[in-house]
Amino acid sequence: MPALDELDDKVAAAAFRRLVRHLRHRTDAQNVDLMGLAGFCRNCLSDWVAEAGELTKDDAREAIYGMPYAEWKAQHQGEASPEQLARMAESVAKNQTD
Repeated sequence: MPALDELDDKVAAAAFRRLVRHLRHRTDAQNVDLMGLAGFCRNCLSDWVAEAGELTKDDAREAIYGMPYAEWKAQHQGEASPEQLARMAESVAKNQTD
């Protein structure tokens, strides 16, 4: 079985693009819920893209969201409940590594 870092870059890029397209389609999956479950969201992906390449944070967000972030936020993002925020905080705490 190949290690993650041994995956062909073309295969890894195709899987990444499929993930991004899936997240663009599933606008009902709120970032706060993604953070609460998995400890990452669309913003994290865009930050990682910006850090890995030569894009600004805004350009990376537009690449991930498929539109300017403010536009996506206005169209699709609801207000987070206290319960969602608590789950997110608990989940993000698990991201810390020693």
